[in-house]
Amino acid sequence: MPGCFRSLTLAALLSFAPLALAAKEPLDGKFTLRDETLIYDTETAAPKGEAEVTADDIDRLLEMLRANPDIRVLELNSNGGSVYASSEMARIVIDFGLDTIVSGECFSSCVTIFLAGNKRQMMLGSKIGFHQPKWPAAAIENYYETWKDEEGWHNPFELASWIYADTQSEVFEELTYMIGRGVDAGFAVRTKGVRNDDEWYPSRIELMKAGVLRD
Repeated sequence: MPGCFRSLTLAALLSFAPLALAAKEPLDGKFTLRDETLIYDTETAAPKGEAEVTADDIDRLLEMLRANPDIRVLELNSNGGSVYASSEMARIVIDFGLDTIVSGECFSSCVTIFLAGNKRQMMLGSKIGFHQPKWPAAAIENYYETWKDEEGWHNPFELASWIYADTQSEVFEELTYMIGRGVDAGFAVRTKGVRNDDEWYPSRIELMKAGVLRD
């Protein structure tokens, strides 16, 4: 994702009875509280211009969890966004020992947050999707102009050399994370083969066999 590479070197069928209707308490834009479930929805609840995972959501998530110690589940509906933000939010989810559940869609970097859950479920009709990150040329040019002096890059080729090395480290970190969260290694590798202009939505059975869904 644009501007994220600087921090990237740091990865039985389930069926659900209809959830009992409960009052939802709006907390902060993308976040809504329902009993012991914190809903994180970047698609239908996000303020205008914030319909993705952003760095601001890191502190928001931490504040919500600290202010509501009874929260046990993080419910997700997001098409992703900042890889860095998703990684930090995943770290928080792991630290608080939350379960995760997909309601709607969890795509791209949202999956990083989802995999942080102890129990990982997906509501019927929902889906989880994968693709490679992308970094548009215009964003790379802007990144180069912004950081070239501090990084000591004398020309774009030195940036390209750095990107090449950093990308390999990023892929290693993501695969290590996925496997560490119980995802089958072969499945994890396959997710890295999905081009950034394509998308892969495995079936529920595939997700269960691979350990992405876990009860």
